[in-house]
Amino acid sequence: MSSSAQVPTRDRAAVLARLDRLPRQAVSHAATGIVGFAMFVIFYCNFDINVSFLQTCGQIVPACTPAVAQSWLPLPVCAYLAGYVVGCLLIAPLSDRLGRRPVLAGSVGFAALGSLIAAVAGDYGTFTIGRAITGIAMGAVLAVGNTYIGELAPHGARARYTATTFVLCTLGAMVGIGLGLVLTTEAAPFPEGMPVAFGLASGWRWIHWVAVILGALAVAAASRLPESPRWLVEHRRIDDAAAVVARLETRAKGPLSEPDTSTVPPPAEHARHAYRELFVDRRYRNRALLLVAMWFTGYATVFSYSTGSTVVLTSLHFTPPVAGMISAAGGVGFFVQGLFSARYSEVLERRYWLPVGAAMTVLGAVIIALLGADIGWALAGSFLVFFGFNVWVPPTFALSAESFPTRVRSAGFGLVDGIGVLGGAMGVLVIAPLVPLLAPLPALLLVSSFLVVAAVLAQFTPRTRNRALEELSP
Repeated sequence: MSSSAQVPTRDRAAVLARLDRLPRQAVSHAATGIVGFAMFVIFYCNFDINVSFLQTCGQIVPACTPAVAQSWLPLPVCAYLAGYVVGCLLIAPLSDRLGRRPVLAGSVGFAALGSLIAAVAGDYGTFTIGRAITGIAMGAVLAVGNTYIGELAPHGARARYTATTFVLCTLGAMVGIGLGLVLTTEAAPFPEGMPVAFGLASGWRWIHWVAVILGALAVAAASRLPESPRWLVEHRRIDDAAAVVARLETRAKGPLSEPDTSTVPPPAEHARHAYRELFVDRRYRNRALLLVAMWFTGYATVFSYSTGSTVVLTSLHFTPPVAGMISAAGGVGFFVQGLFSARYSEVLERRYWLPVGAAMTVLGAVIIALLGADIGWALAGSFLVFFGFNVWVPPTFALSAESFPTRVRSAGFGLVDGIGVLGGAMGVLVIAPLVPLLAPLPALLLVSSFLVVAAVLAQFTPRTRNRALEELSP
């Protein structure tokens, strides 16, 4: 008899049904506070080289200038993505065995460690190693954090919960880009720069020291999270799961509806080899392959813009300060998108957000390319691009977690996200170097076109909105 099957089905069903009936405010603290803060840190770390790398390259690479910084960007970005893959494929699956809370706390610690190495780096190689270690945090925290949120949220609000934490992701991106602008560029009248910029000689180091402090705080905060009740049920800890749900119920305002246990199926055999189960079961194998292809093409656009937009814009003949200002406007678009998604992500089925995002990204790229000589149009285009290439991400994070059962959910999310992020490496290694060789319009359309492909692939994913996890992925 399997370990899961030893738990009386009625007890298991009762806990899960009580969890699914919770109102949104009952778990808002965990969703928007602690997990969101961990994601704030990793997105800060992802975006903190967007502007600052121009200064970093000039100090750790002999003869590096803003005009040639594009040629030095791929290695640290690809090292970061390699760490991302390690975090997804090796660290995230540990949470299926050890628990969501301890693995989430340990994972965000890689952000602090990698940023520490980057902050003290005296050469290009050491800096690249620091970025690789930081990338481990990104891959693991995204997988475990989104799995945790999906398991805690009631079935009618999973995308909204995911999008709510994504608001803090957007803030992390804004702060990373904004500090790069303030600390590494010289003060100049708008739009040639930031009037309040400090232009510190080693401003890029201070940016990474900030990440060290934030990472340490996030580790301490994540250690205080309650464990996922679904994970506890899966591991036969029914009393512990019931205690967590009871604490969440005390936060609910007003009477709660009667729990419905009819949709909870009998427990499945507990997974001993996560990746074997994912590929032996035809349903989960097909879902994984489709999601990998979708994330791969989508990430080609996302990482081309998110980690290197300032360098890309500089190669398209914008001056470094103006390119930084345009990227900063994109950061604002990213933040506004987070607020939008937190409110409206449950309005559409997950798969429909990709066409919306692709259309906005292409429109923003066209505006920058054709009207970008006017700074107002360039800023508006950047706002649209960053809004567009991110608006599909929160509901698709929810989709990825929803597509796999609790016993292998982190492994499944880590697999599709970790292999998919190799598309980001393609964006940096293959697509971005072509940008300086093309006119602005074909260059930016090339970067954006991969998201269009992802939008087509997404239409073949399962319908997951407003369905119980145990019904969708038993």
